[in-house]
Amino acid sequence: MTSPVRRSAAPVLLFLLLVFSSSVSAWKKEEFRSCKQTPFCKRARTRAPHSLPPFSVSDVSLSDGSVSGRLVPSPSIRQVTDEDPSADAAVDDTAQRPLLFRLSVYHGGILRLEIDEDPSSAPTPKRRFRLPDVLLPDLEDRRLWLPRLSSPSGVAATSFYLADGFEGILRHDPFEIVVRRTGSEGEPVLSFNSHGLFDYEQLRAKKEGEDWEESFRSHTDSRPHGPQSISFDVSFHGANFVYGIPEHASPSLSLRPTRGSGVDESEPYRLFNLDVFEYLHDSPFGIYGSIPFMLSHGTRSTSGFFWLNAAEMQIDVLAPGWDDSAAPNAGRVDSFWMSEAGVVDAFFFVGPGPKDVLKQYASVTGTPAMPQEFAVAYHQCRWNYRDEEDVAAVDAAFDEHDIPYDVLWLDIEHTDGKRYFTWDRTLFPHPEEMQKKLAAKGRHMVTIVDPHIKRDDSFHVHKEATEKGYYVKDASGKDFDGWCWPGSSSYSDMLNPEIREWWADKFSYKNYVGSTASLYIWNDMNEPSVFNGPEVTMPRDAIHHGEVEHRELHNAYGYYFHMATANGLVKRGNGKDRPFVLSRAFFAGSQRYGAIWTGDNSADWDHLRVSVPMILNLGLTGMSFSGADVGGFFGNPEVDLLVRWYQLGAYYPFFRGHAHHDTKRREPWLFGEENTALMREAIHIRYSLLPYYYTLFREAATSGIPIMRPLWLEFPADKETYDNSEAFMVGSSLLVQGVYEKNQKSVSVYLPSGASWFNLRNGVKYDGGVLLKLDASEDSIPSFQRAGTIIPRKDRFRRSSTQMVNDPYTLVIALNGSLAAEGELYIDDGESYDFEKGAYIHRRFIFANNKLTSIDIRPSTAGEKKFSSDCTIERIILLGLPSGAKKAVVAPGNHEMNIELGPLTLRKGSKPIALTIRKPNIRVADDWSVRIF
Repeated sequence: MTSPVRRSAAPVLLFLLLVFSSSVSAWKKEEFRSCKQTPFCKRARTRAPHSLPPFSVSDVSLSDGSVSGRLVPSPSIRQVTDEDPSADAAVDDTAQRPLLFRLSVYHGGILRLEIDEDPSSAPTPKRRFRLPDVLLPDLEDRRLWLPRLSSPSGVAATSFYLADGFEGILRHDPFEIVVRRTGSEGEPVLSFNSHGLFDYEQLRAKKEGEDWEESFRSHTDSRPHGPQSISFDVSFHGANFVYGIPEHASPSLSLRPTRGSGVDESEPYRLFNLDVFEYLHDSPFGIYGSIPFMLSHGTRSTSGFFWLNAAEMQIDVLAPGWDDSAAPNAGRVDSFWMSEAGVVDAFFFVGPGPKDVLKQYASVTGTPAMPQEFAVAYHQCRWNYRDEEDVAAVDAAFDEHDIPYDVLWLDIEHTDGKRYFTWDRTLFPHPEEMQKKLAAKGRHMVTIVDPHIKRDDSFHVHKEATEKGYYVKDASGKDFDGWCWPGSSSYSDMLNPEIREWWADKFSYKNYVGSTASLYIWNDMNEPSVFNGPEVTMPRDAIHHGEVEHRELHNAYGYYFHMATANGLVKRGNGKDRPFVLSRAFFAGSQRYGAIWTGDNSADWDHLRVSVPMILNLGLTGMSFSGADVGGFFGNPEVDLLVRWYQLGAYYPFFRGHAHHDTKRREPWLFGEENTALMREAIHIRYSLLPYYYTLFREAATSGIPIMRPLWLEFPADKETYDNSEAFMVGSSLLVQGVYEKNQKSVSVYLPSGASWFNLRNGVKYDGGVLLKLDASEDSIPSFQRAGTIIPRKDRFRRSSTQMVNDPYTLVIALNGSLAAEGELYIDDGESYDFEKGAYIHRRFIFANNKLTSIDIRPSTAGEKKFSSDCTIERIILLGLPSGAKKAVVAPGNHEMNIELGPLTLRKGSKPIALTIRKPNIRVADDWSVRIF
């Protein structure tokens, strides 16, 4: 939520209206810096390939099992000025100091490059900031100890082992790093500085009369340490497309070129966490989160590159021929990375397959946290539900209209004057009772807690933070004072571990009076948003723990806030209760702490369409648990748009309806019974698929493979999938195609080659590798089950997911051409951490040779704690089974069952079209088999 016009004190409202009158209308690009208005980006972007004097490598050695050495700049190295990026300027000797580098190799095909200044020759006491607490703490335990180095014949270079089939090459003069396949061909996969664009502005003493300040609009950045930017080029070889580096809104799944032949004037992709009001649906402009991880895919290679750096970043994707080469290198994508500050701490992931790259990235930054099961269900939110009566009425109406939901959300108006951890006791006089009434139906509540703390001496959180010195400081050393929803506000310094622990304690039942065990948290505005700050964020020269400037960690502030809040809920539950925390801002590693969403979108068809590539790119970069506000946050959706959004949103990993307080109420029952039925059906589909989704969340938590996937992740050899932005896979078994236009009569669906597909509405089978044109039925969007898969469902309709715990399962088996299929089901208690001690059920279902078998795949090393379930299999649906099968024998027991026609779903009006085994009386937790005759 970004609009600063809220129900608040009159002086605050007047101030905000005067200062931010432009922000209550549509987004205006002049309110944010362009590359040309950002000196480090402007300087870097003017440089042609190999125009900079090069660095050379010296003093190469094996140090502690890694390759170490120095990068020596050419004596003719120049320094350019902000005013004239092409001009040479005199440079003192400190600007030509050698840099230190280190190359480390980790298990699984990961190369790490670190480049920093030499502290022994530093001209100032300032050290460049290295971002802590993002990489997994056991990463160094997985580092390979390199036993030796080699020198390729005929070239000044050093080679070293990277993984089976891959090696790293360090070229000495000029400096370049190449990751390539071993063998006579030596085909490159990734390369660094192949175009000679590596530049490193070193810290130096300020000269007399030199002005380092930067200004944008009415704001001045003091820049006390001067220019310290870094830039370099990275090439992805064997690639057709590149993906990732969220967060941006674009209808294209792949990252389109921003420079080069045939590219119109374009900004680079910007990574700078910003509270953007009504963001554009097609722009490289950065919005709420930043993950500097790019991955490539093509017919010959999949690879990835990650730069651990939380300063502002600008990234160009370069079109073929951008370097004016006579013959552009087909099958290679070049990129150019620019950052305002920090160090080079970069990771190269060699694959070789798409899922290998994602697992390699997850092994560095972590896999997504396993959520509670209720969080995977449907959430109902609005800014704001007015009071306890409104909450009770909305809750009752869901039951009255037979629509399940699990979570009801409260925005900032529930607080006492925007003081978080409080309640407006006039509107919400009995918060514990309100939550307990929801909990009695198996439902939960989420309240908002933002990072800005109201500067009010009577507010205990502010008073304590002030006394302890826990706030971020401004450039003069005073507590930073910015404006947000409460008016004058300060911000906890979340870089400090001590302050994160203090913040975590605020979520205890003692400190958060009125909270209960069924209350969870929403972190908004944590970019951090500062209404009167430059670009509506905190000034870059604000000071954090350890004298770190805000410019150095800006993109990670929301990450630390998310971390502290999630840890607070863990502490609240004595380490037994999995937290649920939704965050708007994020960085690499945020997946370890909870869910995120795509922010304040709009109720229009373009934003419905763009939600799919946005969520897909988030999943590719670790943020599996993500979604978009169903219906759009701003504006009033047309009824057909709202219905189509529910039909699509039911397949998002995070499924939440949300709306601005200026919009008309839009709960699903307010649009006539016909439309209510359509939205009810979409929500019921999500609830029936909860066992499948929960199993996928388990896969994501153990491997890093996302829940919602681009088609190419499952079909890497099919070129037609590489840039498909409208369809997606849910896991490996389910394909979904959205409907994105008003009054759309038909929809084209590409079904990837290498598989057959079953329409999940009518059971019709289609071959893969074809583009289907289907009627755009108003009652659903196209969905298909991949042949060769088994999907578990729960089809009984309940009020909430927690009331489905003991319900029986349905197995939907889609047979391939060999009449075979496989699938999995994961079950635990849905709330605690006992699964980490082995308390779970994990079954694999295999259909082959006319027999369905259930086997236990929980490893014996999982732990001693057990989990049991008396749930049974209620129905087995067989798609693609040849006619003639009449009987099934269930073992153990050898009791015989009839095979009969039954409905594919339990929706009203479903006809008996699928071969079905009803009530085989087998427990989901047991070993068993069902043989077909």
